[in-house]
Amino acid sequence: MDIGMTRNDYEQFAKYAPARLRDSHYFLQTAYSDHNYGFSYMKLLDRYTYIEEKNNANNARKGVFIDIFPFDRIPDDPASRRNQITRFKLLDSRIILKAGYGLIETPLRRLKPDLDPDQIESITDLKQERDQVMRQYNAEPFLNLKNLASQYAYDKEILTVAESTALTTVPFESLSVKVPVDYDAILTRLYGDYMTLPPEHQRTEKHISKLIMDNQVFQ
Repeated sequence: MDIGMTRNDYEQFAKYAPARLRDSHYFLQTAYSDHNYGFSYMKLLDRYTYIEEKNNANNARKGVFIDIFPFDRIPDDPASRRNQITRFKLLDSRIILKAGYGLIETPLRRLKPDLDPDQIESITDLKQERDQVMRQYNAEPFLNLKNLASQYAYDKEILTVAESTALTTVPFESLSVKVPVDYDAILTRLYGDYMTLPPEHQRTEKHISKLIMDNQVFQ
C-alpha cells in the first residue's frame, strides 16, 4: 500500500510527524532525516523490523515501510512536462549514484566508507535542487497533479485537482479514511482491472527478499 498527498499536506506531515513519532515504533525516513536515503519521497519505517529489498542494496535505514508520495502541479504544455521530468530523472539518478545504491550487495560495496561531510553536503545540494524541480509549478493555476517519482508511464499517475480534493470516507480495517470520490476511475487508470487477482503463480512479494520481525527471519 502507498500513500499520496498533495505537496502542501506532504510538507506539513514531514514537518510535524517526527515529533509525534519520536517515542513510537516508527521513523519518518526522508532525504534529509537519513543522509544515505536517496529517494524523493518519504517512507514511514517500523523501527523494530529489518528488511532487505530486491535489486536495491544501499546504506539507508531499513525496516518494514509505507511509501508516502507527494503530488505536485504539472504544466499543461507537453514540452514543459518533458523538460521537468527529464531534469527530475537526471537529478534523481545522480543522487542515487552518489548515495551508493546498487542492484546487488557485494563485498566491495560493503567496504565502501560512510559518506563524509563534504559528500553529504554535495548530495544535500542535489536533493534540494531536485525538490525545487518537483515544486516548480505549484504556485501556478494548473489543474493537474502528478507523482513525479512514479514508476508507471507518465500519464498514468496524474490526478486533476478536483479528483484530489473531492473526497469520501471509507472503512479500512479498523480505521475510517478519506479517499477520492473517483477512486475507481483513478485505480482503473493506474492498474486496469484492479479487482481481479493475478494468476496464483504471479502473487509474489514484489520488493522484499528478507524480513526480520519478532526475532524471526522470513525469506
